[in-house]
Amino acid sequence: MSTRFAISLLISMMTNAVLFGAGATVVLADPTLSAHANVLLPLVIVVSFVLGPAVAWIIAPMMQAQYQRTQALRERLESRRVVAAE
Repeated sequence: MSTRFAISLLISMMTNAVLFGAGATVVLADPTLSAHANVLLPLVIVVSFVLGPAVAWIIAPMMQAQYQRTQALRERLESRRVVAAE
């Protein structure tokens, strides 16, 4: 299992929840759409399940890069402390 896949697997439920919440808010906030909520809310559920993992797959490399940047910064700071202590 690749790191990107593992990260996207962890993020996919969160992205799914955010997409569903945004879609449900749009459907229920608009009076013309809320009149058709019995059809649109199941559609929002299906769309969020389909798009959630895809969005997580896009976000995963960004999160991995952020972790790698912070690790590199920590290593640089620790190496400077060692040099300054000597």
